[in-house]
Amino acid sequence: MPDYTAVFLPGLTMTFTAASNLAGGDPVEVAGSGLVQRASAATPRYVGMAGHDVQAGLRVTVIAARPVFDSSADGAITAGDQLAASAVAGRAVRTVPPAGTATAADIAAARAVIGLALTTAADGATVRWMQF
Repeated sequence: MPDYTAVFLPGLTMTFTAASNLAGGDPVEVAGSGLVQRASAATPRYVGMAGHDVQAGLRVTVIAARPVFDSSADGAITAGDQLAASAVAGRAVRTVPPAGTATAADIAAARAVIGLALTTAADGATVRWMQF
């Protein structure tokens, strides 16, 4: 069995592109694939703290809140989606359906949310995600 390790660990830094102007110390959330913006008051997409001031469109160093992994996508995944473990062989994570369209099985699966997509990925492609 091959070894597996996190891409980033909490307290370490990673880089994103700023979707809005940020100040060092701003809490940030996923705004799109590889993008962050200042976090809203009640966000489920929080990923860490901006390490410095930056204008929108430029790269920003973020102090990561939790471990980050690269895994295979089970179905299409959009940055900002909540993720659950996949039961499909060769795939690691899948999107948890939004509450408005959820079935009883989806609601049960939502209790098993394990992370947040940081990038967008097609079925079978690599998705970068942050563990909850």
